Order: sequence, then C-alpha cells, then structure tokens
Amino acid sequence: MKKKLNEKIEKAASEEGKKVNPKLNYLALAVFLLVVIASYIKGDFPVDAEGNVIYGAWSLIPPVMAVIFAFITREALFALLLASISALFIMGEGLWGLPGLFQDALGNGWFIWVVMIEVFIGILVSFFLKTGSTGEFSRVAGKKIKTRVGVQLLAWVLGMFIFFSDYFSPLFVGPVMKDLTDKAKISREKLAYICDSTSAPMSVLVPFSSWGVYITGLLVGLGTIENLNQASSVFFGSVLFNFYAIFAIAMVGLIAKGIIPEFGPMKKAEERAMNEGKVLADGAQPLMGVELSSIEKADEIENPNLILNFFIPVVIVIVVAVGSYIISGSALTLEAFMFAVFYLGVVMIFQKLSIKDIFDTAVQGIKGVTPAIAILAMAYLINTASSNLGTAGYVIKITEDWLTPSLLPLLAFILSGFIAFSTGTSWGTYAIMIPIAVPLAFAFSGGAVTTVVYASIGAVAGGGVFGDHCSPLSDTTILSSFGAASDHIDHVKTQLPYASVAAVLGLIAYLVIGLI
Repeated sequence: MKKKLNEKIEKAASEEGKKVNPKLNYLALAVFLLVVIASYIKGDFPVDAEGNVIYGAWSLIPPVMAVIFAFITREALFALLLASISALFIMGEGLWGLPGLFQDALGNGWFIWVVMIEVFIGILVSFFLKTGSTGEFSRVAGKKIKTRVGVQLLAWVLGMFIFFSDYFSPLFVGPVMKDLTDKAKISREKLAYICDSTSAPMSVLVPFSSWGVYITGLLVGLGTIENLNQASSVFFGSVLFNFYAIFAIAMVGLIAKGIIPEFGPMKKAEERAMNEGKVLADGAQPLMGVELSSIEKADEIENPNLILNFFIPVVIVIVVAVGSYIISGSALTLEAFMFAVFYLGVVMIFQKLSIKDIFDTAVQGIKGVTPAIAILAMAYLINTASSNLGTAGYVIKITEDWLTPSLLPLLAFILSGFIAFSTGTSWGTYAIMIPIAVPLAFAFSGGAVTTVVYASIGAVAGGGVFGDHCSPLSDTTILSSFGAASDHIDHVKTQLPYASVAAVLGLIAYLVIGLI
C-alpha cells in the first residue's frame, strides 16, 4: 500500500510540468518586467516628515503579484521570489538588495526557531516510519474507526485539543493522521483543511493560549483598559464575537459529518480520493518530500511496538509542550519534539538498529522537510518586503475614513483579512489593527466597554485568521500543507471557498450587530 502511494507521489511530481501552461510562466515574467520598468520610469517616491518613503499603491503590487502568480503558475517558490525581487526594484534597490532582504527576513531567531521545529518533526516522522509505528497505529485505529466520517472527526477533535499552539497543532495532527486518512481515502487537501481550520481558529478563541496572551497584551493602554486584568476580561468578552473562528471550527465538524455537503474544489478532491484512490491530485507537489515518504520499516523491527515507538514519543511531545505552557505560559514546542526524537533514537538503538541507519534515517527526514522550509523562507521574504514597503499602513490610510460605529466591526474584519492575506501574518495584522480599531470603538462607545468594543476586537482577531487561511504566504497555512503532506496551492485553493463561507457568515453577523 505504502509503495503504491509513494509511486503515485513520484509520478504526480514528475507530471507537474505537463499540468501548467508554459505561457502562464511567460506571462508572469512579462508582468514582472513591466513592474521593474515602471518602477524606473516612476522615479523617486515622496517622503513624509519623518523621512520615511511613501510608496502608496505601489506597496500593494508585490503581495498581489505573489498570490496571483502562485495560483496561475502553481510554482509558489517562483512566485514568491519574483514578487520579492519586484519589491526591491520598487524600493530602488534592485537585485543588489536581495542579500540584505534575505538577511533581514531569515537572519533572525524567529525564523531559525520555526526551521528547527520543522527539522525535528521531519526526523521524528522518519523515525516513526522506520520503526513502522505509524503504519501500526493506522492498522489498529482502523479496526476501531472504520468510516471516513470517524477518521475526519478524530482529526477534528485532535486539532481542537492542541489549542495552545497554532504551529504545533498541524505539525502534530497531520503526521499522526496521514496514514489513517490515506487508508480511508480522504484527500490530503481535506486533511490540510482540517489541520488549518482547527489550529489558529482554536488558538485565537482561548484566552490563555499564546494568541490570547498576545492580543491581551496589545489591548493594555487602549481606551479605558489600564492593566492586564482588565485587558484579559475584555478579550474574554470578545471571544463570542469572533464569528469567523467559531464558524470555521464548526464547519469542519459539520462537513465531516456530512451535515454540510462538500462543495467547490474540495468536492472534486474528495471525489477523486474516493473514486480513484488518489489522495493527491495528478501534478501535485506535496510539501513532504519523497525522501521522507519513501522510508520503509527496518527489517530489525519485525513487530512495531506502538507503546515504545509511538505513544510514548507522542506523550513526551504533549507533556513537554502542555506542561511548559501551564508552568511558564509559553509552550516549548521545539524542545518537545527534540526530547521525543532523542528518546526514540535511543529506543531504536536498543531495537538493534545501527547508529548509521538511525542517522541516515534522520538525514532522510531532514531532506523530506526541505520543500516546506524553502516555501516558508520565501514567504518570510515577501512578508519582510511588504513590511518595508508599508503595505499595511497604506491599506489603513485609504480606508480609515469609512469607519463609523455601525460599520466598524464589519470593516475591521475586512481590513484585517486583507492585511493578513497580503502580508501572511495574523500577529502582524493584530499589531497594526488593534491600536486603530479599539480606540475608535471606545470613542464611539463613550469610553464604556460595550458591544461595539467586543465586536471590534473579535472582528480583528477573526479577520487576521481569515486572511491567513486564504493566503499562500501564511506560515500556518504552509505548515498545515506540510503536516498533511499536501500540495500547498491545492490546499489554499480547496480551503478558500470554505473559509469564504465562514467569513460571509461572520460579515452578516457583524452587519446585524452594527444595525442593532
């Protein structure tokens, strides 16, 4: 079964070039050259009183290019790099600015931390495959859960359970559930959707998650909020007004149960998986490399030990991550995976695997996560370029005059969604939008903590997650594609209609609140 799946993956990757019309690549290059030429013709940009360059509408071009090129060429790396270089030409730096952009975007502790998490997850998954534990888990669980609905609901519950980290959730649920969903003929796009729509939406609803703590910190000093206790109380009150997150999580369960029927590209993906047995589309490029998916069980391990080789490593990951969060308020996600890798490596030695085999397996695991790391690096690149261009500030400037008491939550959601979509970051969106939307809400409420304040905070929080869900630039969306071993663009394309339905329902709710 596994060999057949690997053959499908390799065949799909080899057919990628046949699937995309080469003329679209030429079109992307032509647009890029037009932007470069136009940026030279435009000349110097105006400067504000503080000496900052004002790029205006030009700041929208790179992120929009990245998204459009990613969809039409199906080459996310190409699209993101081209858009980043176009940003450099707009800023007057040209190709000479590329090394500096790489250094600014990738030469920081945050990016290195994310890469190390992916590396250790790649090693852990490779160890699972080498010991045969994931296959054994799939076999045992398959005896208990015999339906597609049951498998999807299990993934949904697991995703909600890992509420404390939007990074840890898809990177845990995806690899644990992948063999089971493949066996149940559930498309990788569906698994990626389940991972993505139960990670950030769940994290942003829990006041004591990393997201809740972050937003609470941003609220201090705004309006009549004077300290963390007051900020925590206000954020807690806003949770019920985070309609997008609530609808997004609920939709996963309702779709899994069949109460809401599949529709759009996801329906085609699920029909393909059920009728043809193809969990990946022809031409798909799963973010989990072939090196990882092709690992076979070691001959030295005749009967995989689920307790030693699977459950104890999983428990180590959960205990370290959850325990550190309870004790310190910060989940030690990287350390959790490191401990699990070291433990399983020692167990494999006692199971008579040679040191060479163990390290070769680890190297295969690292190679397997390289596609995800490459796309993540390019996403950080375009996000940094957008920040330098002042994309978010420009969006705020051209829309802030429209904000009225009745429309504030509605427009706050739309603005937050667009900024997160363009920049690929929810947290960056919150840092921009909360200091703008919340003081306005307090001004409209006369300084009291009323529905407009709660709804505005909930709208910003939900809008940031919605923009992330729709954007191929988002790190959490990329990690969901990686965790599920899905093609990244296929994941974004199939998730977009579902996210849009949740967003429309949220917009209707905000409109009703504004009219009351």
